[in-house]
Amino acid sequence: MHTIQCEVSSGLWKKLQHRALESGVPIERIMASALKSYLEADSSTVYQISTSAALVEGVYEGAVDIKTLKDHGDFGLGTFEDLDGEMIVVNGRFFQAKADGSVEEVADHVLTPFAMVSRFRADHSERSHKCSNVSELFQLLDKMRDSNNVFYAIRVIGKFAHIHSRAMCKTAKGVPFVTAAAHQPEFDFEKLEGTLVGFWSPHYASSVNVPGYHFHFISKDHTKGGHVLELAGDELSVEMQREGNLVLALPETDDFLKADLTHDPRADLEIAEKKHSS
Repeated sequence: MHTIQCEVSSGLWKKLQHRALESGVPIERIMASALKSYLEADSSTVYQISTSAALVEGVYEGAVDIKTLKDHGDFGLGTFEDLDGEMIVVNGRFFQAKADGSVEEVADHVLTPFAMVSRFRADHSERSHKCSNVSELFQLLDKMRDSNNVFYAIRVIGKFAHIHSRAMCKTAKGVPFVTAAAHQPEFDFEKLEGTLVGFWSPHYASSVNVPGYHFHFISKDHTKGGHVLELAGDELSVEMQREGNLVLALPETDDFLKADLTHDPRADLEIAEKKHSS
C-alpha cells in the first residue's frame, strides 16, 4: 500500500466529510475509490469531436485543435478542417495523410471538424495472424469482440503485402460528404510494415459515428497512409480495447449549430466510407 498526501479546497473537504458521515465509509476509501474510477475511465474512454451526421451534411469547419485532442488520447483517427486529408494518431503523434499522397506530422494549432481519440491500453491481443483481405480481418475481430453494444479501439501492427487506401481532398464547406468522397484519390501500397488504427462502433450509434469498423493506416516510416479500403497482410499483431465511455464534444461553430442533422446518414456513410471506385 502507498500513502498519498494532497491539498483539497475547503468546499471539497466539507463534501468528503459529509459523504463519509452519511455513508459510514472512511474518507480514505472514498478517495481511493474516486481515484480508481477516474483512472479506469480515463483509460477506456473515446473522446469524439462532432458526429457522423454532421460530417455527412458537409459540416467541415474546424472545431477543436490538435492540442486539445492530445489532452484526451494518444490513439485515434479523424479528418482535418475542410476535409483536408486523413488523421492518424499513433503513439501520441498526430499525422495527416494528404490527397497528394504525402504524410506529415501536424502542429498543435491545426483544427479538426471530426475526430475520435482514446488512451490505448489493449485488454485483448492475438498475434501471428494472416488476412488475405479486409473481410477476413473483420471476421477475426468479430470473434475477439464480446459485445455489439459498446465501442472498441483496435490496433493492428505487422507486415502488409497490400494496402489500398484513400485520402479526402480539401473541400468547400457545405458540399455533401458523399459528393466529396466521389472525388477522393486512392493509393496502392505494396510490401510495407505499418499500423492500422481503428474503431468499431455499434450500429445504433450511426448518427454519431461510422457504424462497424473504421480503419486508417500509417506506414512504419510515417511516409504513407490514409483511410483503409482493402488490405492483405501477415504476421499481424491484433490488439483491442473495449471502451466503456463515450465523451461527445459538440462543435459550437455556426455551421454545426444551423445544420439540419435529421437525415439518417447510414446510406451515405456506406458509400463514402466503405465502397470505392473500380
